[in-house]
Amino acid sequence: MTTPKTTFAGLALIAALCAGFILVLTACTDERARTGAEFNAGVTAYEQGDYATALREWRPLAKQGNAGAQNNLGVMYSNGRGVPQDYAKAVEWYRKAAEQGYADAQYNLGVMYDHGRGVPQDDAEAVGWYRKAAEQGYAKAQFNLGNMYIIGLGVPLDYAQAHMWYNLATSRYPPGEDRDRVVKNRDIIAKMMTPAQISEAQKLAREWKPKK
Repeated sequence: MTTPKTTFAGLALIAALCAGFILVLTACTDERARTGAEFNAGVTAYEQGDYATALREWRPLAKQGNAGAQNNLGVMYSNGRGVPQDYAKAVEWYRKAAEQGYADAQYNLGVMYDHGRGVPQDDAEAVGWYRKAAEQGYAKAQFNLGNMYIIGLGVPLDYAQAHMWYNLATSRYPPGEDRDRVVKNRDIIAKMMTPAQISEAQKLAREWKPKK
């Protein structure tokens, strides 16, 4: 008997390419993380490639428990910018912020588990962290959660759930390539669903409400 992963090998490739190893840096426009000039100075420095200054601004804030700064230190360690690349340290900082309910870090921690960077590869853990961010309305996490459902990684294969999360992500992404990828995956899975399944998925999306 053919397994779902074999049957949908082509679809799995689309999902994997779309998910990618994309980490999210908290920007200074994120009101949850804005604690003053230090945080914003770190963002400006990072964007200009001055990673030493970014590190100097963010590290004290991160040690004080600022989730945005903790997430950004995780990105620096993940990418090896301003510090030696160290996935384990990246995971440590992501987890500190994620456990505070910070969606950027929850998504990033899900990516680390998804790809086995700094932690053993674990689909169920990836799903768990993607879900926490997705339930807050985080589009990238909603997309990746849809990818997990469409293939059955860390969760039972479920077309209705995949379609629902793609629909939600589509409504949150601005027009552009990222949104186009979500729409493409949603349209692919819709062709494999019955009208009743599509109706169920659309109902789930309409009734869904973000968690605080």
